[in-house]
Amino acid sequence: MERKTDVLVVGGGPAGIITAVTARKYYPDKDIVVMKDVEHGVIPCGIPYMFASLKNPDENKLGNAALDNNKIDCVIDMAVKIDKEKKSVLTDKGDTYFYDKLVLAVGSTPVNLPIPGIDKKGVYSIPKDLNYLKEIIIEIKRYKKILVIGGGFIGVEFADELAKLDEKEVALVEMLPSILANSFDPEFSKIAEDKLKEAGVNIMTGISVKEILGDQKVEKVKLSDGSELEIDAIILGVGSIPDVHLAHEAGLDSDKRKGIFVDEYMRTGESDIFAVGDCACKRDFYTRKPIPVMLASTATAEARIAGANLYKIKVVRENKGTIAIYSTYLDGLVFGSAGLTETTALAEGFEIAIGNVEGVDKHPGSLPGASKSKLKLIFSKQSGIILGGQVSGGMSCAQIINIIGVAIQKRMSYTELETLQMATHPYLTSAPTVYPLVVAAQNAGSNMRS
Repeated sequence: MERKTDVLVVGGGPAGIITAVTARKYYPDKDIVVMKDVEHGVIPCGIPYMFASLKNPDENKLGNAALDNNKIDCVIDMAVKIDKEKKSVLTDKGDTYFYDKLVLAVGSTPVNLPIPGIDKKGVYSIPKDLNYLKEIIIEIKRYKKILVIGGGFIGVEFADELAKLDEKEVALVEMLPSILANSFDPEFSKIAEDKLKEAGVNIMTGISVKEILGDQKVEKVKLSDGSELEIDAIILGVGSIPDVHLAHEAGLDSDKRKGIFVDEYMRTGESDIFAVGDCACKRDFYTRKPIPVMLASTATAEARIAGANLYKIKVVRENKGTIAIYSTYLDGLVFGSAGLTETTALAEGFEIAIGNVEGVDKHPGSLPGASKSKLKLIFSKQSGIILGGQVSGGMSCAQIINIIGVAIQKRMSYTELETLQMATHPYLTSAPTVYPLVVAAQNAGSNMRS
């Protein structure tokens, strides 16, 4: 079969869907097709919660309602080759799609760890395929001793979730000195580690898995310190790398670790081919260096840029880089990070000033449900411009990190933050007299003048 379409989006995850929906808004007369290689995808951030928090894994299904409601055609097939000259895509089923504009939203693939025995039964990667994940969940629930490899966001969320299941012994191995080390400074990593330990997770940092032992199925793992750990199942929570094979074979400029190179408007070196989401290269907001940020929130922001600007530059991009803004939730405790940590800022050569504050997220702190909170802001010492921030505490912290994200994008100064106007309420926020963003900015200001 041959088919001609105006806009072909390859990939049916958040980036692909939002690109198509945005394109429909800006170009209502265009024919738009989304091609995805799995019939039933999942909401990526919700995958860990399919194991315990959700009553039914199907509740995390990523449906086609947004496409259907916007009269966007969805086909289940896999793109296998791009012909730039003919402006066509060949599929696994042998069909050919001719396009005017092509958007690659093909995502990422799990990191392939070079560990002997990793192909044994009972070792699970985490693809974004609903049917496959449902099978994994059934199998995992049969096992007692479960090891999570990787202490980043994926790993800690899986460990936290698995610990909620009855009669499970959960362990987590991270080769770096602390968990969440790429996004948080050590004092915040320590809070997260203590929270997981309270839930019964055995945290092992500064150590790695050297070999997976067993006959056909995993029975033990050998660790880098020579010790062995009896294990029934392993979840690989070590992250992913950009899927660039289609782009590379088509001659598009890409790197297997950094992604497909794009400009400010998500255009590749070919003006009619765009790339968005995990497969597209990200550049740090302050240094412009490639950074390995793979978030649905970042992907959808890029998708809106690409979808609006497929044919004309309609939406001028003001955010010239990725601020790497994250949040996670561990058994009632929120963690958020945006921009540079103190560790990364110093490593990049920034002269910085730090503002810290600890308190409670309600006022008075004796109100039911009040939680201790901790906030850290990093500023350029000479200019006073915010470079990053981290927060932990109750549910209100989930929005505090988004305020910090806006402050970074708008390059706000500590003086702007210490005069911030905010809404407060006893049950919803800290007191206006000690609002954490204001107090941390004031603390940083004092450190700049000292």
